[in-house]
Amino acid sequence: MKKYKVEKSPEEWKKKLSPEQYRILREKGTEAPHTGEYNLHFEEGTYKCAACGEKLFDSDAKFESGCGWPSFDEAIDGKIEYIQDRSFGMIRTEILCANCGSHLGHVFDDGPTDTGQRYCVNSASIDFNK
Repeated sequence: MKKYKVEKSPEEWKKKLSPEQYRILREKGTEAPHTGEYNLHFEEGTYKCAACGEKLFDSDAKFESGCGWPSFDEAIDGKIEYIQDRSFGMIRTEILCANCGSHLGHVFDDGPTDTGQRYCVNSASIDFNK
């Protein structure tokens, strides 16, 4: 099993995170589309991992994709880990915080910008700093 800079026991994560955050970040859950606080959020700043505080995305990478989850066309270099996900009969690329291993969402090759990427992220897995 991979070692991360920030590691905690399940009990420690449960004390730090809300039940919804724990389900998404630590148990690879997802929130319902169009319900997350950052879906239609477009202030200038930085989005960071809700579990460990690591900076993951800059606001200039965020765009409205219509998918119902916050979408970004690129991540801050070296901050995301990419894992093949074959769950639910699909082949997708799961994205994790490279600092603590928390589940963020998935990345797809159907983005409308020059990068061609759409990082589809759960609002519960991120926090925002102006």
